[in-house]
Amino acid sequence: MTTPGPDTGPDPGDLGVDTGPDTGHLGFDTGPEPGLRPDSRPEPGGPDSGSRPGASGAASGDERLARAALSRAVEPGDEHAGRWLRRYGAVGFLDRLLDTAPARRPPRGDGEPFPGTGPKRVASWRLRAAAADPGRDLATIRDLGGRFLVPGDTEWPRQLDDLEDARPLGLWVRGPADLRAWALRSVALVGARACTPYGAHTAADLATGLARQGWVVVSGAAYGIDGAAHRGALAAGGATVAVLACGVDTPYPRGHAQLIDRIAEQGLVVGELPPESHPTPSRFILRNRVIAALTRGTVVIEAQHRSGSLVTARAAARLGRHTMGVPGPVTSALSAGVHELLRGDAVLVTDADEIVELVGEMGQLAPARRGPVLPRDLLAPAAAHILEAVPARGPTPTTVIARRAGTTPDDTLAKLYELHSLGFVERHGEGWQLTNTATPAPNVRRGGT
Repeated sequence: MTTPGPDTGPDPGDLGVDTGPDTGHLGFDTGPEPGLRPDSRPEPGGPDSGSRPGASGAASGDERLARAALSRAVEPGDEHAGRWLRRYGAVGFLDRLLDTAPARRPPRGDGEPFPGTGPKRVASWRLRAAAADPGRDLATIRDLGGRFLVPGDTEWPRQLDDLEDARPLGLWVRGPADLRAWALRSVALVGARACTPYGAHTAADLATGLARQGWVVVSGAAYGIDGAAHRGALAAGGATVAVLACGVDTPYPRGHAQLIDRIAEQGLVVGELPPESHPTPSRFILRNRVIAALTRGTVVIEAQHRSGSLVTARAAARLGRHTMGVPGPVTSALSAGVHELLRGDAVLVTDADEIVELVGEMGQLAPARRGPVLPRDLLAPAAAHILEAVPARGPTPTTVIARRAGTTPDDTLAKLYELHSLGFVERHGEGWQLTNTATPAPNVRRGGT
């Protein structure tokens, strides 16, 4: 296996560390990590396998403990860490960060456990790993009624494996539902925080429509489009998942604390970061890749050119997921980013039926879109031709109408009587004229009859 390329920049993550006690060597086996391959079979559960019986339990206790510690040591989406995790396994990677039990390691010719990874990045990993207290974090999530999922658990969503080395180390989860089952039938609705009333109404309407059709709405619990999407799903009694860029016990934004608590009761609250972790701008961006990978498609509702929602859409496109956008006014800067997506490979959608047509099963087609059917649309071609020849004003003789229509007077008279019986024309003496009665608007719903 090749080693990662050189890392020439500083660690992009936040270098602040928690002040928990140093756990020292955790007594882990340094052999290869079980269950990292997407096709691996779950193994019997070990201790500390979460609070929901049957929800997890494929990973061993050491594996879960090591990944919980690494979730504090490594920033989300760090592909350098992902490569070493794939090489050493979670327990072996953590042992090398803590520099414990060197005699148990397989001999290496270079003497350096992380060749090609920058020293600043490694130093940050080591500093955070030494301060981590995974036992305390796991106890905290249990006290919240949640659990910590790792690859190999029966509840782990396998589609996250598409992220490869950027795959989450694990997921901290609150809520009663099964994340893997929900993710199989989920759609992401994302968009601007400072959205317009049009955007908020559209997001809520789409979420309600998806929820009523049995789809799970996934978003980031932010202000604006995210919050409207979650509320729309909850209002319909549907399922929704909030993916946070902080600890699942740390509601952010603060103004959505009640909303996030309600989601945790009725849906799921998910995050990569351990309890009490704070959000940062980079963590919001990296969180978006999880939203994209977790769902079958991403819908962007209002986004400027530099919106983080576009990051989610582009990540979805790279992962082979459906990418959709809702158009807005061409004069609105909040829709400019969406329109740019639609000029590319994204698909324009306007309601839940059109979204389901893309992400759903074969044959789940949206109803045909057409205008209302007018009474004259139902006329036979010959009768419609005569009707077009009748002047708009004043009675006109049959011979004049026949000449204008290019037919014989007898045929014209026959069609005029037919049109008269249908209420389209009236006879006044020897002439004919259009009925001077406004045709009532047809009571036809969208899609026609």
